Amino acid sequence: MAGSIESNIALLANGWLKSYGLSAKLEQESLNYEIDKALKEYESKGGGKGGNRPDTKLILKDKNGNYFPILIEYKGVKNKLEKLDSNGEVQNRTAKNEPHYKNIKEYAVNGAVHYANAILHHTSYTDIIAIGMTGYKDSSGNIQHQIAVYYVSKKNLGVGQKVGEFSDLSFLTPANFDNFIEKVNNLDLTPEELDRLKAQKEKEIDASLVKLNNDIYQKEKGLGENDRVYLVAASIIATIGIPGKVPVLEKEELKSQTFEGGRDGDILLNRIKAFLSHKNIPQSKQDLIIRTLSNTLLTENINKVKDGESQLKRVFVKIIDDLGIYYKIGLTTDFTGKLFNEMYSWLGFSQDKLNDVVLTPAYVATLLVKLARVNKDSFVWDFATGSAGLLVAAMNEMLNDAKRSINSPNELKEKEAHIKANQLLGLEVLPNVYMLAILNMILMGDGSSNILNEDSLIDFDGKYGYGKTDSKFPADAFILNPPYSADGNGMNFVEKALGMMSRGYGAIIIQNSAGSGKATEYNRKILKKHTLIASIKMPVDIFIGKSSVQTNIYVFKVGEPHHKDDTVKFIDFSNDGYTRSNRKKASNNLKDTDRAKERYKELVDLVRFGKRKLNIFTEKEYYEGTIDPTNGNDWNQSAPVDTKPTLEDFKKTVSDYLAWEVTTILKKRGDEGK
Repeated sequence: MAGSIESNIALLANGWLKSYGLSAKLEQESLNYEIDKALKEYESKGGGKGGNRPDTKLILKDKNGNYFPILIEYKGVKNKLEKLDSNGEVQNRTAKNEPHYKNIKEYAVNGAVHYANAILHHTSYTDIIAIGMTGYKDSSGNIQHQIAVYYVSKKNLGVGQKVGEFSDLSFLTPANFDNFIEKVNNLDLTPEELDRLKAQKEKEIDASLVKLNNDIYQKEKGLGENDRVYLVAASIIATIGIPGKVPVLEKEELKSQTFEGGRDGDILLNRIKAFLSHKNIPQSKQDLIIRTLSNTLLTENINKVKDGESQLKRVFVKIIDDLGIYYKIGLTTDFTGKLFNEMYSWLGFSQDKLNDVVLTPAYVATLLVKLARVNKDSFVWDFATGSAGLLVAAMNEMLNDAKRSINSPNELKEKEAHIKANQLLGLEVLPNVYMLAILNMILMGDGSSNILNEDSLIDFDGKYGYGKTDSKFPADAFILNPPYSADGNGMNFVEKALGMMSRGYGAIIIQNSAGSGKATEYNRKILKKHTLIASIKMPVDIFIGKSSVQTNIYVFKVGEPHHKDDTVKFIDFSNDGYTRSNRKKASNNLKDTDRAKERYKELVDLVRFGKRKLNIFTEKEYYEGTIDPTNGNDWNQSAPVDTKPTLEDFKKTVSDYLAWEVTTILKKRGDEGK
């Protein structure tokens, strides 16, 4: 510990802790050993090059038996307590989303928060207290100190929330700790703050996924296309863990042995079996997952030992090092959807299938959910689930609505469990994509119950896949981004799904040619039973880098035949407020350049409430018209252009002509004068 002032600050803090009966050195205890191990692991991967390991470590337990690691970092320099960014958050990332090692090294709070994230990444702890303490000598030679305390958790995505500033560490005493934790538990993030943090973390995820993709694709030979997908799924499931029941699989547990039962694949598979069993996932689904993963995990080549290590262990280590922190901090994002986008080169889809597997951007998925009027009581299904990104968005909306409207903690917990187990259903026919959907919903903890590996057009009978298998799924919200190579650009999925519903709403994003000739017969059949509410023209670059087709969103009201006088809202959403690029090295390829969030909100309001909600958009972009239910080709309309000249048009034309004639005469006279 450098510097006499810093040493004095540490002595002061440790003196307090000793007087409270709290030892600053608990290395002999197994819980603290786990933290030391995590910090060493973090440092071995370059995470510690920005500064020193926290000076003091504790693990305290509250009245409910919950353990809280406590990290304290000391600095002996004035004004080195914390470095915050413009949003008032601990500035531990640079503009390029890389660790800001200078801040981590120089500021007490930044260092403590940095290492708190190591614990989130490498242990099963989800709530850490990071404390920064600094001091200086005043003009009289007395040491003045400052203490700032931050809460680093899954709940705040590891960024940290300030609990407050304190004059000493007495809040850690047994008499005060429970009250302190109660204060911590009452910390909350506004939706805007949480959205900003999610966006920041998603940028980091994108960079990590690119790195993982390149490493495995370039350095690990002999792995088939599907093998790579299954290895990622297996590694993540094995390292989620269930506190008190199924421990996280550690790298050291893979011994790279060659005897049957002791191979790395055997060990990985056994941990996955334990996880699935304790998650109460239906046995038939467990068997399907294990059978699918076994085909990769138990192969001879991947378990073959070279230079003391199997290929399986090498890949496992890469996956959890690059991705571990992101799925352990509880991001409510389409995690595997992002992963899937990076796996195009792995899965080897032919070019004509490219549009069939493209990921729906998260903000578009949320838009579809809102247009389908999803709430906590909705029953939502998706007939071409893909990576389950749309269902993730639906589940987020349902859970958020439940939190807003249910005050009882017990009732809320029951409702959340019911949403995940009973109110979502998805179908995906491709086995490798299906595995990603399962993984996605397991990470969301756990909405995978009714994710089915079935052909929704042929095999699905509208019933629950697990549990209540004799009961119809009472769908009242339908969301879809179908495979565009299917009949009618995918409108066959729409007809099937809506035909199995008796009420509710549907919102789909599809090639706009489906509404102007490619799906005439399907559209006619749909309109005999359901009403087209809105047709929304989307930006042509919405799937930039993956597809360049023009898409529309169509919104339906279920169970009411469309009449020729029904009003349809035609909205040109070509300018959605976002500017997109496809630069691989860009820190952000999606920028809000024209009130994008406000535009998306207004779009939802326009579809639901009509013209009176016009604010940002003009009447050239919003048009209320009608369609012919017997046509099926007139779904892509725009506001009519009035070509009849006005008096002002006439005046301007005459004025322009007279100006031209006068100019010509003057020019002619000038030439004659010469």
